[in-house]
Amino acid sequence: MTTDNTTSPGTGSNRRQSGLARAWPGLRGFLGWWLDALASWLPQRVRAVFGLGQQRLLLRRQADDLVLAMTLPVQPGEPALRDLAELPWDAVAGEQEPMARLLTPRIANLPRWLLLPARSGLRRRLQLPAAAAERLREVLGFEIDRQTPFAANDVFYDARVIGRRGDGQIDAELVVVPRASLEAAVTALGPALGATLSGVDMADAEGRPLGVNLLPVAQRRRRRDPRAAWNIGLVSVLLVAAGAGLWQIRANREAAAEAFETETKRRAKQAQKVADEKRLLVDTVEGLRFLQETRNGRPTTVEVMDELSRLLPDGTFLEKVSVEGEKVMIIGLSSEAASLVERLRPSKLWKAPQLTGALVPDQAKGKDRFTITADLVVIQPRTANKPPRGQKARPEGAP
Repeated sequence: MTTDNTTSPGTGSNRRQSGLARAWPGLRGFLGWWLDALASWLPQRVRAVFGLGQQRLLLRRQADDLVLAMTLPVQPGEPALRDLAELPWDAVAGEQEPMARLLTPRIANLPRWLLLPARSGLRRRLQLPAAAAERLREVLGFEIDRQTPFAANDVFYDARVIGRRGDGQIDAELVVVPRASLEAAVTALGPALGATLSGVDMADAEGRPLGVNLLPVAQRRRRRDPRAAWNIGLVSVLLVAAGAGLWQIRANREAAAEAFETETKRRAKQAQKVADEKRLLVDTVEGLRFLQETRNGRPTTVEVMDELSRLLPDGTFLEKVSVEGEKVMIIGLSSEAASLVERLRPSKLWKAPQLTGALVPDQAKGKDRFTITADLVVIQPRTANKPPRGQKARPEGAP
């Protein structure tokens, strides 16, 4: 059996997307906590102007009246309630917009939530792994059948994190309300007021909202985020500033690169000129040294004549002495021509003397004409054995 280990091109991108999807809930929670912590330092009016108060208009039924309350965030995650007004329940159900005549426009436009009493539903506290916090609602949705006497299709539910433990566990709470009870409570508000609800929360034993939203997503009214305009403006300014900064950085880098290139070319020309002058000077000095050493290593004509006068016998007459390159040629008449080669051999100024051609007798003078050639002993200059620049001298006999 063969196994195909080929990875599809989209596998890497899918993994990245899944990693971002897992990290996003935690990041979103951190940003929300950070924003709430910053907003808690601002006065209430300032928070209201910038939409940082996260205030809600809560509707709860008390006997035959509808009580209107507003959340006042004292600390992040611990809102307080302030009752605003009480309306007869029958009067509220028939009006189109009962809030407009009682509340200021700013409060009337707050997100409206129906607050159910604590006895309306069930709450179950569970311990779960910390990884479950990323998809807490989906995880606890599978626990409804085991933790409550209801089926999952017969209730509306939500979940919240109560606390985190040091052993990698979290304390979570499952809040369940029967579908029929929630629908009846929303229907009792009337079609006009029920359609304006952004969520349904449930109160705890002390009457404070739990912070869950039991209303189905399809029935929630989406209100314009008061911070959206500020966020768009700030993002636009940030993008413009970032673009301008990047453009300025790019322009500065280009200018610096052009200046550096110009300076580099100028210095390269100077360096090339100095190198050429140095090479010319070195070549001239080495040439003069080579000529001097060559001249010093070769016997002069005077030395050759002096050596000949010392070695040749008295009955020898020279007609011509020629020094060409490393060769010396001697032409003359001698009565001892046959022995001249042996007489010249001990000299240190030349080597390998030999007769060139046959001896020619001169009857008029009674002598033999001879022609002798020899190789001058030349001391090679030191510069002649120097290796080319950048190479090392090889030992003799090396290939």
